[in-house]
Amino acid sequence: MSCGMMRGVTGRLMLLDTASLYFRAYFGVPDSVRAPDGTPVNAVRGLLDFIDRLVKDHRPDHLVACMDADWRPRWRVELIPSYKAHRVAEERPSGPDEEEVPDTLSPQVPVIEAVLDALGIARVGVAGYEADDVIGTYTARAGGPVDIVTGDRDLYQLVDDARGVRVLYPVKGVGTLNLVDEAALREKYGVDGRGYADLALLRGDPSDGLPGVPGIGEKTAAKLLAEFGDLAGIRSAVDDPKARLTPTQRKRLTEAAPYLALAPKVVRVADDVPLPDVGTALPHAPHDAAALDALADRWGLGGSLRRLLTTLTG
Repeated sequence: MSCGMMRGVTGRLMLLDTASLYFRAYFGVPDSVRAPDGTPVNAVRGLLDFIDRLVKDHRPDHLVACMDADWRPRWRVELIPSYKAHRVAEERPSGPDEEEVPDTLSPQVPVIEAVLDALGIARVGVAGYEADDVIGTYTARAGGPVDIVTGDRDLYQLVDDARGVRVLYPVKGVGTLNLVDEAALREKYGVDGRGYADLALLRGDPSDGLPGVPGIGEKTAAKLLAEFGDLAGIRSAVDDPKARLTPTQRKRLTEAAPYLALAPKVVRVADDVPLPDVGTALPHAPHDAAALDALADRWGLGGSLRRLLTTLTG
């Protein structure tokens, strides 16, 4: 989608961090939810129930299911080799590494993709980028308010009250959402959206294999950002003998200088991904009703799909 076309999207845009949500659905819905042939479809049905609830409660004008075309892009790994390394099931010399995914979830992902396509819900992944980067680019180009639905706190960095960008963060299963705006970020972390990426890279994130600065936890990171403004300000303070840093902090930050030089490019989501030219309007009728009927029968999607169809067509 061209930048010009995105600027025309002035209604409410909802961006789904799809993998984060179907993982949550998979663990939140019992695997006794199965297709007629006995295959688990808990992630499929859980995700459909989640989308139904989101559309009902938040009434987006546009909806994009953002996908991980590459969950561990080489350009990030080259900068910080430990990035998501603990989640690699198999390294591949060409193409994305294989991610560790539960055995009964992997076969559900193509079903999810086929159902979204038959419904006519835009599904966008871009080679060499994570879903976060697709979300970052759509957010940067949007002309109206944006709701980002994710169970991944990395995307808090995009929260921007002035532009109406907020995160809807599922707390329990898929039923309860925390609405994260700048006030919520300041209360919990002491930073705004722009400051969250700096906080995350200083603190580190074991779930993403980001080492952080040893000895600098969340509270110290927040204090340093309050004192010096941003990561650049902190790095300048390290070189300024008058700056109010303890000797230990100065030593730790000095030793971490190579990491701090590279980490921002890894932690900050891209906002310049080449997005495909796809329609993002919320569908009010299925794109392919026959395909949807066949999928519903084959996978036993039952009430979950019926409810979502009623919400979309109502």
